Amino acid sequence: MTPRNTSQTKNFIYSLPKNIFSGFVVSLIALPLGLGLAIASDAPPISGIIAAVVGGIVVSILGGSNVTVTGPGNGLVIVLLGAITTLANGDLYQGYLFTLAAIVFSGILMLLLGFLKMGKLADFFPASAIEGMLAAIGLGILAKQFHIMIGHNNEHGSILSLLLQIPTGIMELLNSNNNAEHIAGGIGILSLLIMIYYSKIRNRYFQLIPAPMWILILTVGFSYILVPLNVPYPLKASFLVNIPNNVFSSLAFPDFSLVLKKEFLIVVFAITLISSIESLLSIKAVDKLDPENRRSNVNKDLKALGLATIASGLLGGLNVVTVIARSSVNVNNGATNRSSNLFHSLFLVLFVLLFQEQLRKIPLAALAAILVFTGYKLATPKNFRKIAKIGKEQIAIFLTTLITTLLTNLITGISAGILITILIHILINKSFGLFFSHLFKPNVLLFKEHIGGSYYVSVKYFCSFLNFYKLKYKLDMIPESEDVILDLSMCSFVDHTVMEGLANYADTFAGKGGSLEIIGLDKHEADSKHPFAIRKILPFRALKPIERYFTKRQNQLKATAKEYHWGYIPKKSTDTLFLEHFVFFKTRKINYSYNHLSDPNGIFNVFDVEFTEGEFIAKEVVKTTIVHVHLQNTIPIFSLDREGLLHFVYHLAGFEDMHIENHPDFNRRFYLSGEDIPALEGLFTDELILFFESNPYYHVESNGTTLLIQKKERLLSVQEIKAMIYFAQQLIHVLQPFEVEV
Repeated sequence: MTPRNTSQTKNFIYSLPKNIFSGFVVSLIALPLGLGLAIASDAPPISGIIAAVVGGIVVSILGGSNVTVTGPGNGLVIVLLGAITTLANGDLYQGYLFTLAAIVFSGILMLLLGFLKMGKLADFFPASAIEGMLAAIGLGILAKQFHIMIGHNNEHGSILSLLLQIPTGIMELLNSNNNAEHIAGGIGILSLLIMIYYSKIRNRYFQLIPAPMWILILTVGFSYILVPLNVPYPLKASFLVNIPNNVFSSLAFPDFSLVLKKEFLIVVFAITLISSIESLLSIKAVDKLDPENRRSNVNKDLKALGLATIASGLLGGLNVVTVIARSSVNVNNGATNRSSNLFHSLFLVLFVLLFQEQLRKIPLAALAAILVFTGYKLATPKNFRKIAKIGKEQIAIFLTTLITTLLTNLITGISAGILITILIHILINKSFGLFFSHLFKPNVLLFKEHIGGSYYVSVKYFCSFLNFYKLKYKLDMIPESEDVILDLSMCSFVDHTVMEGLANYADTFAGKGGSLEIIGLDKHEADSKHPFAIRKILPFRALKPIERYFTKRQNQLKATAKEYHWGYIPKKSTDTLFLEHFVFFKTRKINYSYNHLSDPNGIFNVFDVEFTEGEFIAKEVVKTTIVHVHLQNTIPIFSLDREGLLHFVYHLAGFEDMHIENHPDFNRRFYLSGEDIPALEGLFTDELILFFESNPYYHVESNGTTLLIQKKERLLSVQEIKAMIYFAQQLIHVLQPFEVEV
């Protein structure tokens, strides 16, 4: 065994107690949720446990994630419920068998998606449309389960009709003479209160047991309290979980007789789509929670989830997905690798084998309360308010997806969300061609800068959910411990999905010792103050103020100005005549400057500037950041740059390259030119030459009374601006003794 394998084995054994404990805690949540989600889907309760067990075993062995937990998910409840109740025209058990066949086929499709490396599938859906879909799922779960929670097990109808029946259901419970309904309703309401107020109890010993397991302990314990009192259990079998006497001999197997039917294929596609989206989003979310900052192999995980779903369906279980809530609990309890997922499934097997009698005493109302709380969390009004803060167009996308899903189905709903997003983007930009002419073009540039070693990424034309995968592909190539400058100044439009995705990338890079800073959005307009709001440049607004709301960079510039006790003016200025006195801008047309920082004495001025190079078809817009320094006295006119960079330009201006005696390294690295050679020889002393040799490269140019300092022909990050200000201050300190009075 190699030393590396030995070390990995030791680490695995060392972390085993943590993973066993974490798997145990997760199983305490997975047990009631597995039973509840199966019941919510009108499937046998054991089918949810089968999915969790099979998923835990298969994905822990073959998966590509590290600390995720798998099992039945919230997202499929509506799809499975619809399939089970309709595929066999109301025959629930036969519908369940047909649905098992659909689950098997969806597993095959997920397996194919993994082999086709379609782990980026979730990137093609607008963020607000996904939020609308999740809210619809939440309302679907809440609508059905609320009635079961108050003891009404036979309510049927559409999601909207079930929601509208809730007030009537409450009144019927209050006026009912059925004691069993009152007791079931009381258990359900008490269980819901436990779910709501559990997080407010700060006792750490109490918190060792999750809220769903407390509900099972209390409700099952209630049945045992009645035994010594000789009081019969007040709930009939119809109000309790139904577990077969012999689980292994009672397994159901799929019926494939509807394989070629249209309605069957629609169910397969819906299960595959929702399973893939839910799993991929969960995997990426859990990666951010991983204390070791590892990145999952999503395509490998898709393959494992596909195999697990096939096996689960063949054994009578629901589909297998990666679940965010149980995965979060897994991480929070110290899980370090996939073994915790395996242990969680093994504990579930033990619970079913050892506590079958106790499981049969769980009231359906208690499980329904857990799901009502889960559904509410997915469709909470907070989510709507969060979407509303991002922008009015996001509300339209969210509500379109939500309402269409409630009135039709998930596939139609998410399709409507995508369509309305594209239409809104076209209307905002007043250009159909902007999207579709550049949709498949390589509009992302990535390279590592020679100076500073940062990675520079530039995006051109537009960036939306339709082509975000291109930018993500480039960002995924960069080690997360590196510094990245993402320049969106040439991007006419950046949508909400991209802004939210980039914020996640920034968090990931920060967590692993690197950084990702977005520049170039300061002259894009937004409709809200939210950092994820759509950013756009429209031609007819070209003469209006640069920003409607500050970007993150502008807020950082404002904070920098406050830190330095400087002034900050973000608005655009066309007063740029003073820059034309520098040779650098002799052949360049300056459009305007913006984001001005200036010290109280007016000596140091920092600003972004936009200028154009070339003419006609070769015309190119460039944005850069400049430090402009007013000198108290005059100095010789000169230009200092890297050797060979602007040699031709300054030669045309009449500047001659000069060599400093006894400084061969300086002569080799820098191009120094000017009109008055003797004066420059007096200015460039050993101290000044040592200063330039000891600092990063900057283009420094003097017109006699002011200095122009520039680093790169791009906008600088705030950290780079601070470094350039420091360079300018130190340079003035070195130059001060050599300034010549006018």
